[in-house]
Amino acid sequence: MAKRYQTLLVETPEPHLLVVTLNRPEVANAFDTHMMQELLDVWTGLVAAPGDVRCVVLTGAGTRAFCAGADLKERNGMTEEAWFTQHAIIEREQEMLLHVAVPVIAAVNGAAFAGGLELMLACDFVYAAATARFALTEATLGLIPGAGGTQTLPRAAGERRAKEIVLTGRPFSAEEALAWGMVNRLCAPDRLMAETLETARTIIANAPLAVRQAKKSIHGGLQLPLDQAMRFEIACYETLVATADRREGIAAFNEKRKPRFAGR
Repeated sequence: MAKRYQTLLVETPEPHLLVVTLNRPEVANAFDTHMMQELLDVWTGLVAAPGDVRCVVLTGAGTRAFCAGADLKERNGMTEEAWFTQHAIIEREQEMLLHVAVPVIAAVNGAAFAGGLELMLACDFVYAAATARFALTEATLGLIPGAGGTQTLPRAAGERRAKEIVLTGRPFSAEEALAWGMVNRLCAPDRLMAETLETARTIIANAPLAVRQAKKSIHGGLQLPLDQAMRFEIACYETLVATADRREGIAAFNEKRKPRFAGR
């Protein structure tokens, strides 16, 4: 799965784990058009054929920032046509990220502002350095969040909190992000990746088809009325009954050993 990119580091440091690092630390990992094209390529590949990848960790290079959002130097003087062309890539990138079947954990090592926060919010869950800072600053620039922020943020933090964050554009702390439901865990900066990878390994050790179906059921069910969501869950559940991994899990429990899941 690992490929060479100009603005990303994409690595498989151990079996079944993909680590994607936003790699423009000189500009606080702000994304330009090329980075969005490369992220789109990564997510599209995972949607089409995840192969043996069971979990993805998304982080930023350095300690200053996870992602400062769009590179405003690139956007300075950009024509409206070029702006819409770039934004179409961003829209597609976020759409594909939301459709990745395997879990994507954001390891937020520093500031996550504007589009960087939207990128974080599109991940399945988030561990953050205790020193991280967050903001959706678009209203201070004559815009609104346009990479899903007005939709993913209220789903994480609630409507009232989302309105406050978006309408003020004010930065807020990692402690506030944790309290508001946007972040799952705060870590000492030098422990962030270790703790994130520990959780990724726990996920990887579980039955991969079950993990994918559980993610699908949670995400898809939230878009439905409860009675329909319950039926959607059962449909996801029933696909697992005939799998070899289901049989292996039950056998391993009864034989008092660790299961050996193969993803089939």
